[in-house]
Amino acid sequence: MSLAFRNIDVSPEDPVELWPTEAVLTALERGGLGHWRRLTAAIDDDPWGPLARRVEEALEVSRPYGVGVVMADVLAAARRRAERAERAAVAAEITRLQAASGMDRAEFASAIGTSVSRLSTYLSGKVTPSAALLVRMRRVVRRTGRCRGPRCGYCQRSVCSSLTSRSGCSA
Repeated sequence: MSLAFRNIDVSPEDPVELWPTEAVLTALERGGLGHWRRLTAAIDDDPWGPLARRVEEALEVSRPYGVGVVMADVLAAARRRAERAERAAVAAEITRLQAASGMDRAEFASAIGTSVSRLSTYLSGKVTPSAALLVRMRRVVRRTGRCRGPRCGYCQRSVCSSLTSRSGCSA
């Protein structure tokens, strides 16, 4: 049996990102595995995006037997994966900042106003620092860092002074 939407201007063949909440609810209640897979793939791509929010809204209105629980699990799992990836990206950024500073861990921790053990939790991704602390880290690198080359990401110059100077980035 094919899926049909009523009283809305999209069809089941349209990208799921274009489906309004009513279409998502219809797909959850009367759709098949192909529709649910498309929803799952879109949720994996953007776990907090508009479609994921519409799936949440649909699940608040109705918990279709079986698929409702599965879609709630899909949302939760996609968000956990995204959070792990975000933590890893922040840890990698802090690692780059510390390396660009030219300081060892103890010096960098002191320069940003934290302990070495706390810095280690940031570098491992176990703890995510505040946005203000990330700004402070970038400021320390701009002030004291040894830039790594053209458009190093810290001084934002088209050609960084580290290419022409032994003393590193002068930003």
